[in-house]
Amino acid sequence: MNDQTPPSWTAFQGQSRIAQGPLAEVAVAVRQQDANAGPILIFDDATGRVLDLDLRGSDEEVRRRFAPPAEGPARGRGRPRLGVTAREVTLLPRHWDWLAEQPGGASAALRRLVDEARKADDGRTALRQARERCYRFLSGIAGDLPGFEEASRALFAGDGGRFRILITDWPADIRDHALRLWNA
Repeated sequence: MNDQTPPSWTAFQGQSRIAQGPLAEVAVAVRQQDANAGPILIFDDATGRVLDLDLRGSDEEVRRRFAPPAEGPARGRGRPRLGVTAREVTLLPRHWDWLAEQPGGASAALRRLVDEARKADDGRTALRQARERCYRFLSGIAGDLPGFEEASRALFAGDGGRFRILITDWPADIRDHALRLWNA
């Protein structure tokens, strides 16, 4: 999942995918399922983590509760229109001294350092995040499936061919979603 991909969630009832998309729509789809048909798990596609939702109220109330926040007028300090967010950074005095000597000040120097580190990353962070996202999903839903441990080892070894072979006989919705999360 990259910065341009809109947030997405996926719900499974048992081994079947029942909904995927914006959280508000997934929540309403889950709410409309027969709870007696089996447990429902909702996964955050960006992290692979299971989400627990409050589905009380009408469909419209649930939709409003999980709708993305409306874009309001920009407030506060900084340059919110540019996406600038003020947060706290804790550094040692020698770090602050070094930053103060840099052209453009501390903020500009930190932005340059982060941009340089991102360029030098060469996709390693994205690959690690994809593996972790896929593993969290599989741990939540496929831990009892045959070959789970071997598939996990192949996933973390970066052996895509072996991973695909090991999950070939798994339920299609689980297999396809795992591959989507790993390759996203």
